[in-house]
Amino acid sequence: METTKPHDSETLAPERSVAHERVERPVAPEPEAKSSLAQDLANVGMPQSGPAVEPVVSASATALPPEEIDRLTAEIIAALKTVYDPEIPSDIYELGLIYKIDIDDDRNVAVEMTLTAPGCPVAGEMPIWVENAVNSVPGVAGTAVTLTFDPPWDQSRMSDEARLVLNMF
Repeated sequence: METTKPHDSETLAPERSVAHERVERPVAPEPEAKSSLAQDLANVGMPQSGPAVEPVVSASATALPPEEIDRLTAEIIAALKTVYDPEIPSDIYELGLIYKIDIDDDRNVAVEMTLTAPGCPVAGEMPIWVENAVNSVPGVAGTAVTLTFDPPWDQSRMSDEARLVLNMF
């Protein structure tokens, strides 16, 4: 029987931290043809999807199967994408305001986030909007939102989607 080795072009990419272990999965090679916009973004070093700085997603591996963690994470991110800064026409996830999402064994979610500026007029309300959005995800037992300004938010945390919407290249 013949064994095959992975091609040199296959790479491993970190997916997310689970119980403080690094999980790596093979990444499919990128298609050769890119749209001109995607190529332009790649040429200036901009990310192709998601926030420029992905939030840390962590969970305990003892109680929840990886498939459930993946489902919850995807649905939590979708819920976060429904929360908008009222002064900026982009959602808080694509703006890079979410720094960390932690799911514990009992399905409690801790979200660490920031604001675009410490003096944001909705500083008292936005964490409540985030809490309500995450609590609307089926299977989430409860949510705690913590505001932080370390590190301070800057435009480099925004996704290419947010940059396009805001015309900020």
